[in-house]
Amino acid sequence: MADELTPETPEEEQPKKTHKQRKNGLYPGVSDELAENMRTGWADTELRGLEPIAQAAHTAARRAALSERFPGERLVVPAGRLKTRSNDTEYPFRASTEYAYLTGDQTENGVLVMEPAGASGHTATIYLLPRSDRANGEFWLSGQGELWVGRRHSLAEAEQLLGIPAQDVRELAAALTEAEGPVRAVRGHDAVIESALTDKVTKERDEELRVYLSEARAVKDAFEIGELQKAVDSTVRGFEDVVKVLDKAEATSERYIEGTFFLRARVEGNDVGYGSICAAGAHACTLHWVRNDGDVRSGDLLLLDAGVETHSLYTADVTRTLPISGTYTDIQRKIYDAVYASQEAGIAAVKPGAKFRDFHDASQHVLAEKLVEWGLLEGPVERVLELGLQRRWTLHGTGHMLGMDVHDCAAARTEAYVDGTLEPGMCLTVEPGLYFQADDLTVPEEYRGIGVRIEDDILVTEDGNRNLSAGLPRTSTDVEAWMARLKG
Repeated sequence: MADELTPETPEEEQPKKTHKQRKNGLYPGVSDELAENMRTGWADTELRGLEPIAQAAHTAARRAALSERFPGERLVVPAGRLKTRSNDTEYPFRASTEYAYLTGDQTENGVLVMEPAGASGHTATIYLLPRSDRANGEFWLSGQGELWVGRRHSLAEAEQLLGIPAQDVRELAAALTEAEGPVRAVRGHDAVIESALTDKVTKERDEELRVYLSEARAVKDAFEIGELQKAVDSTVRGFEDVVKVLDKAEATSERYIEGTFFLRARVEGNDVGYGSICAAGAHACTLHWVRNDGDVRSGDLLLLDAGVETHSLYTADVTRTLPISGTYTDIQRKIYDAVYASQEAGIAAVKPGAKFRDFHDASQHVLAEKLVEWGLLEGPVERVLELGLQRRWTLHGTGHMLGMDVHDCAAARTEAYVDGTLEPGMCLTVEPGLYFQADDLTVPEEYRGIGVRIEDDILVTEDGNRNLSAGLPRTSTDVEAWMARLKG
């Protein structure tokens, strides 16, 4: 990685200065001649006649709904800032979900401000970093200048793309400091903006804004449903990629599986939507196994929980538990088929008007029946469920909302989410599992070290549901046939 020439370079690391360089106080270590040379000779690269982004009409409708919910109040929603990974390197930037949901923009330092307009309504302005200034040297002397990190849109270009008036974000903090009237802000993303609003906001009011924006995402519009399907379709191809290279993973480790899926995510999308779980053997019993450094052995199972995130930040979340050899053993098939039956019951319970908890209850009932049938728990099933005894081997909930966050709508009120009612346009996962830890002495030895989860992304429709991830087989027989075709 090239080192940056910046005014902040420590004195001992700067090149020895000539007389002319010393008198150039603005750019330490840079001659007047070079500074002047870098100011001029650049072509006009302004982009004109740009078409609005695909979701522009949808983001406008979302801002209108937000405006209606909080009349007469200034609303401030930041994208966030770069976070340091180590020393002078940063993590890849990911805009806050609330900001991207309302604007479609994904650039660091951006801020959406909704200014009250009259008795009702708001005027939206997006505050962004403008193009790097070549006259003052920012273009090449700043570590975030465009020569170092690439071109960004001008404010005029941003207005065309986003359909929102754009202004220079570097002037915003001072303006907010002087602003009057009630303010709400989304916290946790931009310390500079929060500092400017310190004496104007309260945690309670800001939390109401965050909760509203979380609940607003529960029902997806047509653009969002299309993006989720796109994410799932890429994810299906990523799972196919993995099956084709299982022999190479056996020669290396779970990292080969992680890297294979990541390649598909980066080629067809923005990134993975969350850390991929590539859990072979007993690692499948660790619910969030993301170290992915274990052995991949024929005869074991691979629990692959992964999702592609689209360029608009919508993510899939799919899990399959695959026999690395291509064929399940008898005990693996027994456990897998039980989880499949549980998932089938859960998916059948997803429909408009049903309670959100219904699919969880339906799935858990099947798992409890199986555990009693196998003699691992003493019945009746109703007693097992009442006491939650099945949870020793199935610890997690059976699903969650899905969208721009893999666990979407997480700030929603309990009565609007887990105690709420399903509506057309909601998208959720159904993902039961059974996990028998390698050191669990309460189960027969043949069960130990086997973990199975099956997860699909389910859209609530007007008359029931649609499995967005139906492109991946689910029955044990179909999984084996699918793997045989892919491995040739």
